[in-house]
Amino acid sequence: MGYAVVQNDKESGLWLRFTNGDAEAFAEIYENYVGILYNYGYHIAPDAPLVQDAIQELFMNLWQTRKNLSATTSIKYYLFRSLRRQIHRLRETAERYDALPDTDKSPFLPYTLSAETLRIESETAEEQIRNLQKALLRLPARQIEAIRLRFFEGFELHEVASIMQMNEQSVRNLIQRSIRKLRQVFDFLPLLLTFCNFL
Repeated sequence: MGYAVVQNDKESGLWLRFTNGDAEAFAEIYENYVGILYNYGYHIAPDAPLVQDAIQELFMNLWQTRKNLSATTSIKYYLFRSLRRQIHRLRETAERYDALPDTDKSPFLPYTLSAETLRIESETAEEQIRNLQKALLRLPARQIEAIRLRFFEGFELHEVASIMQMNEQSVRNLIQRSIRKLRQVFDFLPLLLTFCNFL
Protein backbone atom coordinates (compact mmCIF):
# COMPACT_ATOMS: atom_id res chain seq x y z
CA MET A 1 0.00 0.00 0.00
CA GLY A 2 1.45 3.37 -1.05
CA TYR A 3 2.21 6.24 1.31
CA ALA A 4 -0.52 8.44 -0.23
CA VAL A 5 -3.16 5.75 0.34
CA VAL A 6 -2.06 5.21 3.93
CA GLN A 7 -2.01 8.97 4.53
CA ASN A 8 -5.48 9.38 3.02
CA ASP A 9 -6.82 6.55 5.19
CA LYS A 10 -5.27 8.16 8.27
CA GLU A 11 -6.78 11.56 7.40
CA SER A 12 -10.18 10.02 6.72
CA GLY A 13 -10.10 8.18 10.05
CA LEU A 14 -9.06 11.26 12.01
CA TRP A 15 -11.77 13.34 10.32
CA LEU A 16 -14.41 10.69 11.00
CA ARG A 17 -13.49 10.56 14.69
CA PHE A 18 -13.73 14.36 14.84
CA THR A 19 -17.12 14.53 13.10
CA ASN A 20 -18.36 11.90 15.55
CA GLY A 21 -17.52 14.25 18.43
CA ASP A 22 -14.07 13.00 19.49
CA ALA A 23 -12.47 16.00 21.21
CA GLU A 24 -9.01 14.42 21.08
CA ALA A 25 -9.25 14.07 17.29
CA PHE A 26 -10.31 17.72 17.09
CA ALA A 27 -7.31 18.75 19.21
CA GLU A 28 -5.01 16.65 16.99
CA ILE A 29 -6.32 18.36 13.85
CA TYR A 30 -5.77 21.75 15.49
CA GLU A 31 -2.21 20.93 16.59
CA ASN A 32 -1.31 19.44 13.20
CA TYR A 33 -2.51 22.39 11.13
CA VAL A 34 -2.64 25.62 13.15
CA GLY A 35 0.97 26.57 12.28
CA ILE A 36 0.72 26.14 8.52
CA LEU A 37 -2.74 27.73 8.53
CA TYR A 38 -1.30 30.80 10.23
CA ASN A 39 1.53 31.04 7.68
CA TYR A 40 -0.87 30.69 4.77
CA GLY A 41 -3.38 33.11 6.29
CA TYR A 42 -0.68 35.70 6.94
CA HIS A 43 0.35 35.41 3.31
CA ILE A 44 -3.20 36.31 2.24
CA ALA A 45 -3.64 39.08 4.81
CA PRO A 46 -0.50 40.26 6.63
CA ASP A 47 -2.50 41.22 9.73
CA ALA A 48 -1.76 38.94 12.69
CA PRO A 49 -4.94 39.68 14.73
CA LEU A 50 -7.14 39.18 11.67
CA VAL A 51 -5.52 35.84 10.83
CA GLN A 52 -5.72 34.66 14.44
CA ASP A 53 -9.41 35.61 14.58
CA ALA A 54 -10.05 33.80 11.29
CA ILE A 55 -8.37 30.62 12.54
CA GLN A 56 -10.22 30.77 15.85
CA GLU A 57 -13.57 31.23 14.10
CA LEU A 58 -12.73 28.49 11.61
CA PHE A 59 -12.13 25.94 14.37
CA MET A 60 -15.12 27.11 16.40
CA ASN A 61 -17.32 26.68 13.33
CA LEU A 62 -15.81 23.27 12.63
CA TRP A 63 -16.67 22.04 16.10
CA GLN A 64 -20.17 23.50 16.07
CA THR A 65 -21.03 22.07 12.64
CA ARG A 66 -19.06 18.80 12.91
CA LYS A 67 -22.14 16.58 12.61
CA ASN A 68 -23.04 18.14 9.25
CA LEU A 69 -19.57 18.00 7.67
CA SER A 70 -18.94 15.64 4.77
CA ALA A 71 -16.10 13.12 4.68
CA THR A 72 -12.67 14.18 3.38
CA THR A 73 -9.38 12.49 2.54
CA SER A 74 -7.42 15.76 2.82
CA ILE A 75 -7.97 17.76 5.99
CA LYS A 76 -5.28 20.22 4.90
CA TYR A 77 -7.10 21.02 1.66
CA TYR A 78 -10.41 21.47 3.49
CA LEU A 79 -8.84 23.78 6.10
CA PHE A 80 -6.90 25.92 3.60
CA ARG A 81 -10.00 26.45 1.49
CA SER A 82 -12.13 27.25 4.55
CA LEU A 83 -9.56 29.64 6.02
CA ARG A 84 -9.31 31.61 2.80
CA ARG A 85 -13.10 32.09 2.81
CA GLN A 86 -13.08 33.03 6.51
CA ILE A 87 -10.41 35.69 5.97
CA HIS A 88 -12.44 37.17 3.11
CA ARG A 89 -15.52 37.29 5.35
CA LEU A 90 -13.68 38.97 8.22
CA ARG A 91 -12.08 41.50 5.93
CA GLU A 92 -15.43 42.45 4.44
CA THR A 93 -17.17 42.60 7.82
CA ALA A 94 -14.43 44.66 9.45
CA GLU A 95 -13.96 46.77 6.30
CA ARG A 96 -10.22 46.65 6.89
CA TYR A 97 -9.25 45.61 3.39
CA ASP A 98 -10.64 45.59 -0.12
CA ALA A 99 -11.08 42.29 -1.93
CA LEU A 100 -7.83 40.50 -2.75
CA PRO A 101 -6.15 42.31 -5.69
CA ASP A 102 -5.11 40.60 -8.91
CA THR A 103 -1.96 42.67 -9.02
CA ASP A 104 0.61 42.83 -6.30
CA LYS A 105 0.57 45.95 -4.18
CA SER A 106 2.18 44.45 -1.10
CA PRO A 107 4.12 41.32 -2.01
CA PHE A 108 4.78 38.97 0.86
CA LEU A 109 6.27 35.52 1.27
CA PRO A 110 5.89 34.35 4.86
CA TYR A 111 8.79 33.06 6.88
CA THR A 112 10.65 30.08 5.41
CA LEU A 113 9.85 27.44 2.86
CA SER A 114 8.31 24.25 4.21
CA ALA A 115 10.92 21.81 5.50
CA GLU A 116 8.37 19.09 4.88
CA THR A 117 8.42 19.58 1.12
CA LEU A 118 11.96 20.88 0.55
CA ARG A 119 14.71 18.80 2.15
CA ILE A 120 17.85 20.56 1.17
CA GLU A 121 21.00 18.50 1.68
CA SER A 122 23.74 20.72 0.32
CA GLU A 123 24.83 24.30 0.96
CA THR A 124 24.51 25.05 -2.75
CA ALA A 125 20.88 23.98 -2.75
CA GLU A 126 20.21 26.03 0.39
CA GLU A 127 21.66 29.09 -1.30
CA GLN A 128 19.41 28.50 -4.31
CA ILE A 129 16.38 28.38 -2.05
CA ARG A 130 17.34 31.63 -0.32
CA ASN A 131 17.78 33.30 -3.68
CA LEU A 132 14.50 31.84 -4.90
CA GLN A 133 12.69 33.30 -1.88
CA LYS A 134 14.04 36.75 -2.78
CA ALA A 135 13.01 36.27 -6.39
CA LEU A 136 9.48 35.23 -5.40
CA LEU A 137 9.05 38.53 -3.59
CA ARG A 138 9.19 40.24 -6.97
CA LEU A 139 6.10 38.39 -8.20
CA PRO A 140 2.46 39.56 -7.88
CA ALA A 141 0.66 38.30 -4.77
CA ARG A 142 -1.60 35.87 -6.63
CA GLN A 143 1.38 34.30 -8.40
CA ILE A 144 3.14 33.86 -5.04
CA GLU A 145 0.01 32.24 -3.60
CA ALA A 146 -0.34 29.84 -6.52
CA ILE A 147 3.33 28.82 -6.34
CA ARG A 148 3.16 28.39 -2.57
CA LEU A 149 0.04 26.21 -2.70
CA ARG A 150 1.27 24.08 -5.61
CA PHE A 151 4.92 23.52 -4.76
CA PHE A 152 5.42 24.27 -1.08
CA GLU A 153 2.10 22.97 0.28
CA GLY A 154 1.82 20.15 -2.27
CA PHE A 155 -1.73 20.70 -3.50
CA GLU A 156 -2.79 19.38 -6.92
CA LEU A 157 -3.64 21.94 -9.62
CA HIS A 158 -7.38 21.37 -9.29
CA GLU A 159 -7.11 21.88 -5.51
CA VAL A 160 -5.15 25.12 -5.98
CA ALA A 161 -7.82 26.29 -8.42
CA SER A 162 -10.56 25.49 -5.93
CA ILE A 163 -8.78 27.18 -3.01
CA MET A 164 -8.07 30.31 -5.08
CA GLN A 165 -11.53 30.22 -6.70
CA MET A 166 -10.10 30.15 -10.22
CA ASN A 167 -10.33 27.65 -13.05
CA GLU A 168 -7.53 25.13 -13.43
CA GLN A 169 -6.20 26.52 -16.72
CA SER A 170 -5.94 30.00 -15.22
CA VAL A 171 -3.89 28.62 -12.32
CA ARG A 172 -1.65 26.74 -14.75
CA ASN A 173 -1.12 29.96 -16.75
CA LEU A 174 -0.44 31.93 -13.56
CA ILE A 175 2.26 29.49 -12.46
CA GLN A 176 3.85 29.30 -15.91
CA ARG A 177 4.03 33.11 -16.09
CA SER A 178 5.67 33.13 -12.66
CA ILE A 179 8.29 30.63 -13.71
CA ARG A 180 9.04 32.56 -16.91
CA LYS A 181 9.59 35.72 -14.87
CA LEU A 182 11.89 33.92 -12.46
CA ARG A 183 13.91 32.47 -15.34
CA GLN A 184 14.45 35.96 -16.76
CA VAL A 185 15.92 37.28 -13.53
CA PHE A 186 17.69 34.35 -11.90
CA ASP A 187 19.60 31.31 -13.03
CA PHE A 188 17.55 28.65 -11.26
CA LEU A 189 17.06 26.39 -14.24
CA PRO A 190 17.44 23.02 -12.42
CA LEU A 191 15.03 24.02 -9.65
CA LEU A 192 12.55 25.67 -12.01
CA LEU A 193 12.60 22.75 -14.40
CA THR A 194 11.65 20.56 -11.45
CA PHE A 195 8.72 22.89 -10.78
CA CYS A 196 7.66 22.73 -14.44
CA ASN A 197 7.48 18.94 -14.26
CA PHE A 198 4.65 19.30 -11.73
CA LEU A 199 2.51 21.31 -14.13
